Amino acid sequence: MVLMDVMMPEPDGDTATAWIRKMPEYRDLPIIAVTAEAMKADREISLASGATDYVTKPVDASRLLHLIARYLG
Repeated sequence: MVLMDVMMPEPDGDTATAWIRKMPEYRDLPIIAVTAEAMKADREISLASGATDYVTKPVDASRLLHLIARYLG
């Protein structure tokens, strides 16, 4: 599992997620985008780049743990 910071400097998290998704061995790797941005369009961009899910900062710990359990089984 990857917790991807969307607001990384270079490349940003959405670009890094797209690069990861291009590698066949990581096609099913859960990637949760984490960002301080809370705009609906930002969520859509992250999901379109290949993120499995999306959480905003400040992170709700119980929601994050729920997502981790959901994607890791």
